[in-house]
Amino acid sequence: MAAEGALTSSGYIKHHLTNLTFGQLPEGAVRYDGSVLQNSTWTIAHGDEASAMGFWAINLDTMLFSVGLGLLFIWVFRKAAAKATSGVPGSLQNFVEVIIGFVDENVKASFNSRNAVVAPLALTIFVWIWLMNFMDLIPIDWIPYIATQLGVPYLKIVPTTDVNATMGMAFSVFALIIYYSLKIKGPKEFIGELTLQPLGKWMIPFNFFLEVVGMLAKPVSLGLRLFGNMYAGEMIFILIALLPFWAQWMLSVPWAIFHILIITLQAFIFMVLTVVYLSMAHESH
Repeated sequence: MAAEGALTSSGYIKHHLTNLTFGQLPEGAVRYDGSVLQNSTWTIAHGDEASAMGFWAINLDTMLFSVGLGLLFIWVFRKAAAKATSGVPGSLQNFVEVIIGFVDENVKASFNSRNAVVAPLALTIFVWIWLMNFMDLIPIDWIPYIATQLGVPYLKIVPTTDVNATMGMAFSVFALIIYYSLKIKGPKEFIGELTLQPLGKWMIPFNFFLEVVGMLAKPVSLGLRLFGNMYAGEMIFILIALLPFWAQWMLSVPWAIFHILIITLQAFIFMVLTVVYLSMAHESH
């Protein structure tokens, strides 16, 4: 399905990397059909139009699949909890218990304080990101092709290939870091950590600069690492889809098998770093 309509190779790649975006097009914007808007309007963007929408544009496909997969996660785990038994567990209960046990062991190893929020947060992060990453293993043309037949021109099904989604999660974690730093340590100790280390009170401006840079590096590294790895993986699948049919099977199957490790590892790294950062927020320095 690489030869989708009259698309060239570059057009095919660009199509699969374009989000379905809703936002406000400004007056004078050029629509995909060549027309020029006389007044600003809220609409669904087609291709390059999204860049003219500004900050308040929203990627509908990212929201659809991320929220949908989050609801799937809640439904599966709630179903397992409702049917849990102390006797011989079923396959679903076994599966969920393995995941919970795995996350719980890692939280205990990395988090040295007491906080009832951290373990459920770690579980949510790991499973939700893994589900979003897993969408990368679905053949890249299947769902977008169905969407095209239904009149939806663009559809990216892997939320973690959208930097808005990964950075949104990363800054949510960052907000929790700040919140617990202030709650556990108090404003005085928190400000002291930002200004009095590593070089003491005579270098407060320099200390503050170093600490703020280090603090901001946490969400940036969290979000961009996840986005970069998943975006690269998606790009490789797209390039493989441009090859002849026989070559696609020779390359896509081994890459998909290897990619299972990548999607799991990226979810695990995001979870572990979140726990470590929250543990640091609970400890005095």
